[in-house]
Amino acid sequence: MFKRILVPVDGSENALKALEMGVQMQKTTGAELMTLTVFRHHSLLEASMSMVRPDDPQNIDDVMREHAKEIADAAKKAALQMGAENPRAFVKNGQPARTIVKFAKEREVDLIVLGSRGLGDLEGYLLGSVSHKVTSLAGCPVMVV
Repeated sequence: MFKRILVPVDGSENALKALEMGVQMQKTTGAELMTLTVFRHHSLLEASMSMVRPDDPQNIDDVMREHAKEIADAAKKAALQMGAENPRAFVKNGQPARTIVKFAKEREVDLIVLGSRGLGDLEGYLLGSVSHKVTSLAGCPVMVV
């Protein structure tokens, strides 16, 4: 049935629900379980406008990458606590929906399980949610939780 299941996670409550479903699917099918956290690249202008700690001027992409790693690690830990077997966690940089679909294609994922709403911003309301975009672009089945 399914050999590889991908659960994109962003730290939201709905992502946790999707992870629970992904773990259940893994238990049922014996598939490999992967989580993916995607962080968005910020331009130099965005980075300069969003500096909130002037005494610690870090590159905003480095800060976002570190935060994404924390989310990925937490998701892996949660999956293990739910009974997942050997979950793998990945972090990528890019536009969330396209990065999820590209990752799924590269890893030959058979099923993507994702939350219906994440931590998206106003862009999600204006341009469509990540889950909506993934369902339209993915070349494999997508389960929206």
